[in-house]
Amino acid sequence: MMQLLSTLLLASGLATATPLNIPNFAQAAIDSGLALKGLNALATLSALTRSGGTCTQNKIKYRREWRTLTKPDRRKFIAAVKCLQGKPSVLPKDGTVPGAITLWDDLAYAHAWRTFFVHMSATFLVWHRYFLFTYESLLETECGWTQGLPYWEWGLDEHDMRGSPLFDGSDTSIGSDGVFIPGRPDFILDIFGGPDPEPVRVVFPPGTGGGCIERGPFSDTVVRIGPFPLDGTPWTNETGYGNNPRCLDRDLNTNPIKRWSTFRNSTELILNYDNIREFQGFLEGDPRVTTEKPIGIHGGGHWAVGGITRDPIISPYDPAFYFHHNQLDRIYWIWQNLDFDNRKDVFGTGTWGNFPPSPNVTVEDFIDVLPHKPAIKIKDSMNTVSGAPFCYVYV
Repeated sequence: MMQLLSTLLLASGLATATPLNIPNFAQAAIDSGLALKGLNALATLSALTRSGGTCTQNKIKYRREWRTLTKPDRRKFIAAVKCLQGKPSVLPKDGTVPGAITLWDDLAYAHAWRTFFVHMSATFLVWHRYFLFTYESLLETECGWTQGLPYWEWGLDEHDMRGSPLFDGSDTSIGSDGVFIPGRPDFILDIFGGPDPEPVRVVFPPGTGGGCIERGPFSDTVVRIGPFPLDGTPWTNETGYGNNPRCLDRDLNTNPIKRWSTFRNSTELILNYDNIREFQGFLEGDPRVTTEKPIGIHGGGHWAVGGITRDPIISPYDPAFYFHHNQLDRIYWIWQNLDFDNRKDVFGTGTWGNFPPSPNVTVEDFIDVLPHKPAIKIKDSMNTVSGAPFCYVYV
């Protein structure tokens, strides 16, 4: 592993770099992903110097890009996720979430009820990091997956989503595109909350699917809770969290990747911002920070998968959610580890766009994924090799 990291550093011109003295990259290195690989290698070397507690070198999980796993390992991972989808829910049977039949439903619910507290808020990155860890832990304890959680490098699929090893519909993918639905209009997304009272309008062309996943693993996945109205229409536990079985849909689309989630987008995000407000604001496309990049790499990945993954509330029903957010955590993790001592804070309040107004969040506040993971202080989510609770790096 160390030899591989050293090779990547040399190839990227980073072998003698320090966290605060990263050299300028040639545009070709940025656009090809070579620069991002070099930054990842440097971040890994930095992180490994801080491993401690129960996170000894032999226990560190290495999170890898999907296509770098062997095909047998991909099949093992798919089997573990399917196993998790078949495990019974552990939520209380008190009528709060009548649609929670399996652990897969539990995870969707965990994200759903926190949606307006963990997006466009101070806890976006740290809570999703803990959520991914919860998922990874359940895959291990319930279904025997002992390797690191794989991620999806969007830049590799900028020109062909349907041919991606993640979405090609083979038995080593997470299923194909949705059934193609012709004649659909553009999607129009109006984003409010910026300095101008008028919204920022973003237009997406339809993708190459739109219907239920056509073939491959997870084409039989059942979505139960939701959908939730996003226009303020009231809903109850029975209508929102009830058992409303339906298929998992996708609408693969390279357009959002080309606009917001390329190698250049990811690399420039890491290099251009040295504080959490700007870094997270541009990553999320927070209109209070930027109206020029209103979707960010976060939205780019969600809209590239399409279907339920566009839904900000119940997107974890698609296994693609975890690959996408693991890549987001990877970008955040690289950024942090290039200057770790100065990148362990949060910025903002505890509600979406500070609506309704809420107190500022600090690293002394708590996050949780109850009942699956207990509350931890935000400050304990910063070091992923402390052993309290995390023990992973990205390669």
